[in-house]
Amino acid sequence: MATPSTVSLDWFLPLTGDSRTDLSQGSATDNDPARVGIAARRPDIAYLAQIARAAEQLDYDAVLVPTGGGNEEGWTIATALTQHTRRLDYLVAVRPGLVSPTLQAQVTSTFQNVSDGRLRINVVTGGEDAEQRRFGDHIGHDGRYRRAAEYIAILRRLWTGERVTHRGEFYDLDDAYISPVARVPEIYLGGSSDAAVEVAAQHADVFLTWGEPPAQVAEKIARVEECAAERGRALRYGIRFHVIARPTAGEAWAIADALVAGLDPELVARKRAQFAASGSVGQRRQHALIGAGTTRDDLEVHPGVWAGAGLVRGGAGTALVGSFAEVADLIDQYRRVGIAEFILSGYPHLEEAYWFAEGVRPELARRGLL
Repeated sequence: MATPSTVSLDWFLPLTGDSRTDLSQGSATDNDPARVGIAARRPDIAYLAQIARAAEQLDYDAVLVPTGGGNEEGWTIATALTQHTRRLDYLVAVRPGLVSPTLQAQVTSTFQNVSDGRLRINVVTGGEDAEQRRFGDHIGHDGRYRRAAEYIAILRRLWTGERVTHRGEFYDLDDAYISPVARVPEIYLGGSSDAAVEVAAQHADVFLTWGEPPAQVAEKIARVEECAAERGRALRYGIRFHVIARPTAGEAWAIADALVAGLDPELVARKRAQFAASGSVGQRRQHALIGAGTTRDDLEVHPGVWAGAGLVRGGAGTALVGSFAEVADLIDQYRRVGIAEFILSGYPHLEEAYWFAEGVRPELARRGLL
């Protein structure tokens, strides 16, 4: 695998709300009824537009628009925000099976027309059976990946203008077609299971992973790369991290320590049990990074990689923590194992977008990595 010569930087839209102190904000992947609706900053369009405009001003390439039962609905938010920005791309999370592929292709075509071609798609199969059932979806883990493969294949055919008649395991279409797509969106897909790797190798443009120590990320990339090569394909690789970057390491770690100092022990215990029993292989891997740890030494799973967010937050649970130069060093370290795209976030998302862009981005630029 060729090492990427440069990296691209994206940001995140917290569709469950935002906070300076509540690490569970920004994620609805676990859909905990006790947490839904608790936010210091509501995810209304005015606040999310502030984040999107800041991301564009600060030269992030895209924002990730997540999915989840406790989120605001992503397509509605992303479509609205296209009218507040001009260059920023929107990486919208899509769950196959909840909307027919023909309608999804139509939605993406319309979004491309409305946004002037600024769509990317993050295919999320759904890691938790209980949450999938809330949407009326009763297919198991591996079946969801097989369905995702069929779904993506149909989307790609429709996007090319083909009239599609299809008889498959999950979809039965007669003469389906849509209006031409202004620009075919790239497909992002992640996961740690064998099923995820196989589908990504066959159908994705970008393989995504949640933040893990570099050696584990390298091992995962090697698995995907081998599987893709067997199919005559090559992918790009992206990673999802939180970030706490300040002029000095001491300032950054003080913020990390403060974020976990006030956590309710009962909430932490409940989340530990929930994440340990997760149906998502990736979620269990995030949980395993922490184990029973609570101290900074326990939570620093690699120098500068902190798993404190994973104590209570479902999904991405690790952060890059340190001085501006140290965080730039870490990004370069992950680039050297194959990561070309970094999807970042922080608490709160508006202010942290500035801290990173004004502090770390110049470091990366000086090194010729942007």
